[in-house]
Amino acid sequence: MWSIGISIVLAILVVLIIFAASKSDDKKPVSSNISSTNDSSTASSEERASEALISNSVKLYPVSVGGKGGYIDKTGKIVINPQFIEAGEFKDGMAVVIVGDGINRAKWGYIDMTGKYVINPQFDEIFSFSEGLSAVKTGSKWGYIDKTGKIVINPQYDVPGDFKEGLAAVAIGDLAGDIIHAKYGFIDKTGKYVIKPQFKNFLAFNFSEGLAWITIGDWVGYIDKTGKIVINPQFGAAHDFKEGLASVLVGDILDNRAKWGYIDKTGKYVINPQFDRAGDFSEGLARVRIGDKAGYIDKTGKIIINPQFDNTPDQTGDFKEGLAAVSTSGKWGYIDKTGVYVINPQFDIAGNFSEGLARVAIRYVLEDISRIKWGYIDMTGKYVWNPSN
Repeated sequence: MWSIGISIVLAILVVLIIFAASKSDDKKPVSSNISSTNDSSTASSEERASEALISNSVKLYPVSVGGKGGYIDKTGKIVINPQFIEAGEFKDGMAVVIVGDGINRAKWGYIDMTGKYVINPQFDEIFSFSEGLSAVKTGSKWGYIDKTGKIVINPQYDVPGDFKEGLAAVAIGDLAGDIIHAKYGFIDKTGKYVIKPQFKNFLAFNFSEGLAWITIGDWVGYIDKTGKIVINPQFGAAHDFKEGLASVLVGDILDNRAKWGYIDKTGKYVINPQFDRAGDFSEGLARVRIGDKAGYIDKTGKIIINPQFDNTPDQTGDFKEGLAAVSTSGKWGYIDKTGVYVINPQFDIAGNFSEGLARVAIRYVLEDISRIKWGYIDMTGKYVWNPSN
């Protein structure tokens, strides 16, 4: 499945990047003055963060300087000094950070947008907050905490999921590392099962627009929030509903003759199966592959941007803020909704735009994680943070 392939690649990259060795043991992040080629400000972290927080629309972006994670604002100014083993993205005003001395003694916690700990580093692993709760790992089991750090659902799960639309997918059992054959159910925010474990899925899945895809036997269908099957398992693969439609594969996933199309929430085909791959709709367009090239269609199935981009599943992005990352001959750039490049192909990795900035990478070598250099560009392609590793 396309979405699963992307998730696995990204998960591998995140795990490799997270476990870079460094040290930060204090209970409160250090607000030391830093001078770098990217920012020459001498103000303290808290002063810079306070200035940034004057605007309600402030967004902070994680960066790495000398192997330590910190945060910049949209202008590229350092707001929280680099000091963490790893710095995650801010969500709901909080960000996951990792501190400690080496992989085995690393602990995960949360900071606010001034760089202060709101939940001290104490967990072996954590997810970002979603709908007010975060999955946390203590020992070998997962539970959930609220934004005060209080455990509201005791650690008991082997595989956790984010809360989406009030429910989270979880699995319990002696999986022996085999999450492919785990049985998943859904819990509410009290930890009560709303839908008992019975479904087989690779990786946790979520409700989207009231429905969730599930696997029974070898086929994929959809359930509602009561656990009732509303679209019978019949597809070789399927994606979440986005903007009222979901892409589904008709035929066995191992059959290269199988084709992707789009259904509505009744299971009726809105766009007949005809594509070699099909992604989610975003801002009215969806990426599809025909033959060995990828392009974009609208919700009637009409081709809006002719297939012309690299064909691998992770080489064509969704439209975000009017632009989409696409790859030509192995290099990434950004196109508008007419298919015209507004930022020419030049990057080895390119992320989605978020509030005017996108994270990009150059000198990327999969076998050598140390050679990834990350930066941020604005919507003109200008660097606001020069690539660094």
